[in-house]
Amino acid sequence: MEPVNKNATEKARRLLDYLYSVQGKGIITGQHTQTKPCEEIQYIKEVTGREPKLRGFELLGYSPNINYDNASEACLKEVYENQGTLDTAYDWATSTDGIVTFSFHWYSPIGGEDKSFYAEHTDFDASMILVEGSYEREAFYRDMDDIADELQRFKEADIPILWRPFHESDGTWFWWGAKGPEVARELYKLMFDYYVNVKHLDNLLWVWNCRVKEGYPEDEYVDVISVDIYLEKYKDTDYKEDYEKLLAETTKNKVAALAEIGYLPDIKTLEQSKVPWAYYMCWSKEFCIGEQYNSKEKLKEMYDSDYAIKL
Repeated sequence: MEPVNKNATEKARRLLDYLYSVQGKGIITGQHTQTKPCEEIQYIKEVTGREPKLRGFELLGYSPNINYDNASEACLKEVYENQGTLDTAYDWATSTDGIVTFSFHWYSPIGGEDKSFYAEHTDFDASMILVEGSYEREAFYRDMDDIADELQRFKEADIPILWRPFHESDGTWFWWGAKGPEVARELYKLMFDYYVNVKHLDNLLWVWNCRVKEGYPEDEYVDVISVDIYLEKYKDTDYKEDYEKLLAETTKNKVAALAEIGYLPDIKTLEQSKVPWAYYMCWSKEFCIGEQYNSKEKLKEMYDSDYAIKL
């Protein structure tokens, strides 16, 4: 399958081909991290003796508009812990054959306080970005420039990135989804056009993360469709119903992924059903470490399985 960016790098093309090649034959193991030491990876190694093939990194600490003066202790801790993680991502990507994906809890480009990626902490109106000449639009592009600078070194090092902006826009909890999925869809398209045609970040593969029909940007903008799922309690599942719903609400023409999960899929069920998720990414901190969500037994079961693709 061709990447949606016609000028995609050879390594980005090979990564997309690889995602298609594994679906239904295995699932790529993935783990999100948000601190420089990536303590989740160390935990997985201690419990299983193995490492995930895919590693997620967070850009929230790189947001240009963080209001340090009106931030809670929890907010500042998260920001400071996150800063510098792109150095870890770079070092890991250049020294292994692992797969890198980036998430971005983007602090609102104007105003806001505390964790202003949450709509409740900012009055930033995402719909105003769509108005030519607006102050909001200028701020949006200014932030995109700063993040493009951070992504540039990965392009220069020829590191392909699974890039997942404006995630969970089927909900209203983030400022980019607060005005509805249609607005988030248009923001995504603006970013796609800017990063592909102006910034030439040809190492990015574009991951869409919204499971409502009216939010889908169309196939020409999307390499990977994905969904985030946090079950209220554990159950042995291959997330088959979620897969079918995702395809019904977006497209049947793209490879699909579990971009964020709280509970690991049951690898034995998945091996039997072969629901064609290309990869999963378990969320960070307590979702991985300790047994509040995933038991050591289930973690070992996953990483011991031949169906699970490890580093």
